[in-house]
Amino acid sequence: MPVPSGTPCHVAIIMDGNGRWATQKGWPRLVGHRKGAERVKEIVRAAPDLGITHLTVYAFSTENWKRSTEEVLGLMKLFARYIQREAEALSRENVRMCFIGDRRRLDPKLQELMAWIEKRTEANTKLTFTIAINYGGRDELVRAARRLARQVAAGELDPAAIDDSRLEAELDTAFLPEPDLVIRTSGETRVSNFLLWQAAYAEYEFTPVLWPDFTPEVLGDILRRFSGRDRRFGGVKP
Repeated sequence: MPVPSGTPCHVAIIMDGNGRWATQKGWPRLVGHRKGAERVKEIVRAAPDLGITHLTVYAFSTENWKRSTEEVLGLMKLFARYIQREAEALSRENVRMCFIGDRRRLDPKLQELMAWIEKRTEANTKLTFTIAINYGGRDELVRAARRLARQVAAGELDPAAIDDSRLEAELDTAFLPEPDLVIRTSGETRVSNFLLWQAAYAEYEFTPVLWPDFTPEVLGDILRRFSGRDRRFGGVKP
């Protein structure tokens, strides 16, 4: 598949519609999540050939704990299984895997797996693949503000020195460039607390396609539309 001109370097995806996809077929919601995980693997492998260097996906939000215990536990097992099964392939394909979000509420064994795969793939350079788990944009900003407040209280930081770059350095995404394009699947047209600071000037695409049906071809079509957008970042072209 040819790479569209003006391809975004960093694409972030709100992967929505797994449960709805399964329900429409009369299957349990977790079947949809398993199908969604298979789709993640396919998109990760296709991303570099589409010109993407950074791919970030929204897997589990701070609000998703409100779901049934069965679904939450199933998702956590799915995350662990994905890391274990994909470790070799990610290393072989030169993909770096990272995580954002507050890990403290996650099972210690899952936290260990996350740290392990991050360490194993940290030198890989073809694609930085980031998964947001127990992530929320508001929660991220609150945690960053608290860290800065502690530094100020300790006399280590002058409040007047806090600017955009200083705050960004405290965010979970400090190691990532800002997203160029944010995609949400399933037809919903809201951002759901995802990358609130980072996506201030990102382009958005809302597609009716449910995540389990989101193929590399669908992604390629979205990238072609993106390449025709005029991004001025608040300015006016002469």
